Amino acid sequence: MSGREHRYCIELEWSGNRGTGTSAYHAYSRAHEIRAPGKPPLPGSSDPGFRGDAGRYNPEELLVAALSACHMLWFLHLCADAGVTVMGYRDQPSGVMVEDQTGGGRFREVVLHPLVTLAMAADEARLGALHARAHALCFIANSVNFEVRCEPLKAPG
Repeated sequence: MSGREHRYCIELEWSGNRGTGTSAYHAYSRAHEIRAPGKPPLPGSSDPGFRGDAGRYNPEELLVAALSACHMLWFLHLCADAGVTVMGYRDQPSGVMVEDQTGGGRFREVVLHPLVTLAMAADEARLGALHARAHALCFIANSVNFEVRCEPLKAPG
């Protein structure tokens, strides 16, 4: 089976040299910028637990955000195709990463918690099926080696 191939190119530049480079583990900042043509730079760092700047995005947050955004975009597409009018969509995903004895680690899971506001009430089973299909189609979820779950929240009312 052959499919279309898509390439994604970015530029990443470390901006954390405090004058002595990486002469010591504590001597440098983890600050960096992620850039893509025609887009504003995205300020990055490591997680504060790894000497990073809490005011910048870390790779772990970006991975969780990518999973959430991919699911949302597929869900909106599928709803539009199915005649389900979405008026609002919010997610508060969470991820769990576990460190191992070597200092490395891996994500154990990411859980999406989408809250969807519809123009008109829809059958919960139908929405569940649309979320399941979005999950099955998500490029990012299909690319990771850990569990990604979707646990939709019910809109009040």
